[in-house]
Parts: sequence; structure tokens; C-alpha cells
Amino acid sequence: MGTPEFPDLGKHCSLPHCKLIDFLPFTCDRCNQVYCLDHRSYTNHQCTKGNKEDVTVVICPLCAKSVRLIPDQDPNITWEHHVNTDCDPSNFEKVTKKKRCPATGCREFLVFSNTIKCRDCMVDHCLKHRFGPDHKCPGPKKSESSFSFTNPFNRSANEKSKPNSTPATSSKWTSSLLNMASSIRASAEQAWQTAVDGVGQSSGSGNRNDQLEQCPQCGAKFSSVTTLVDHVQKVHERNGNRSKVNKMPVAACPKCSKGFVDPVALVEHVERVHGGSSR
Repeated sequence: MGTPEFPDLGKHCSLPHCKLIDFLPFTCDRCNQVYCLDHRSYTNHQCTKGNKEDVTVVICPLCAKSVRLIPDQDPNITWEHHVNTDCDPSNFEKVTKKKRCPATGCREFLVFSNTIKCRDCMVDHCLKHRFGPDHKCPGPKKSESSFSFTNPFNRSANEKSKPNSTPATSSKWTSSLLNMASSIRASAEQAWQTAVDGVGQSSGSGNRNDQLEQCPQCGAKFSSVTTLVDHVQKVHERNGNRSKVNKMPVAACPKCSKGFVDPVALVEHVERVHGGSSR
């Protein structure tokens, strides 16, 4: 066997009826025997260990799980071991029951290729009912505000509507609102009194010969600022016309220093009297 240069070249086929010398023999990876080109496959040389590394899986009819059979072990032993340890009949319905589209009247099965999750209600639907109006989508859930002070008036109204709400909470809100209103009124009265005093002082110092103070509401004249203030408080505040006392000139003409309550009247005065120029 072989040649003078390569005496170990080539081997005989392991089949008894072949025994062919092959210079490129094949070694079976299951039975580790040498075969020629024609008998190299498992079927042609009838290999006894051809299924040594095969993977055989059987689906359990009770739990729908896959059971792998061991080649060198009896399948009955493998099956008995699965039934006693890993078999769960409750899993059969989960695996075999197909999920349907939740839309009313739709009997479409939801699989990987036709399932779309709605972005508003986060529920899986089929392609036909993927839009909100098609499956009557209720819309996204409204997130409640985490800050309780965002709308205190609505919260107080809800507490009043509850039958078990305590009157202490409502009285607390009422007292706080009354205190706020009284403080605003006191500030307004102080500002008005300061403006009236300033007008009296300016009018008294501007003309020493004329000591009469004139009421800006009715035109009545008084000898002192105190008398004028008492007149305004008794007569005009009682009639509800207190807001009209503050109607004093808010702008002065830069040319003749004449005061105007309305800025529009000041512009018309400058255009009519001074020719439209304040310089």
C-alpha cells in the first residue's frame, strides 16, 4: 500500500464488501471508521451512531412545551421526567389561545405582523382598527397635578360641595380673602390721602394771597386743607364718587405747563395752540 516515496499513503475502506484503497480517505465523526468517497455518508455505510448529536424535540400535548429527547436514553424515561418536574397544564391555554383585536365586532387574530399599539390608550389592535376613531379610543389618561396650590379656589369649591367637609377650612379661606381685601383698601386710602395732601400743600404755597382751597369735585372753596378733606369724605365718599377725586392733571404741556387729564387732549392742545411742536 502506498508508494516508495510515501509508504503510508492511502487506507482501505472499512466496509467488508468494499475494501477499496483510497488515497484521500474520510473518517466518520460518529463511529471514527475510515471510508472511501462512495461510503463517506452516514446512510451509505449504515453508521450505528449517526444520530448521536441529533436534536429531537417533542411538543408536550399537556402544557405545549418542547421536550428534548436524549439520543442514548429511552424516550419514555425522558417523557416521564418531564411530566413529573416541568409539565404545567395551565400553560397550554396561554400558548395555544390566540389574542384577538379588542375592537367591537372584530375577530382578527393579533400576530407579530398585524399588531399595532395605540399611542393614546396603549392597547394592541389590528391594522384595520389602529386609529383612535376606529376602536373608540378613550384618549390618553389625564395626569393629575402634583401641586395642591395650583388652583386653590377650585379646591375650596370642591371641599364645599363635599358633605363631610369641615367648616373650618372654608372659614379660613374666607378670613384670608377678607384680610387681603382690607389691606388693599388701606393701601388705596393711604395713597389717595397722600395725593390730596400734596395738592393742598402745592396750592397753598403757590399763591399766598389766595388762601381758599377748591374742591376738584364740586368746585366749593374752603379756607384750609383739613376742611376740604372733611368735605370730600362726608359729601363725595357718601355718594360713591370717591374715585373721581383722583382725576387730577396727569400730563402737563411742555410749552405752557397747562395740565391735562387725557393725553389725547394734550396732543390736540399742542397741535392746535403751539403748531404741533413742543419745542
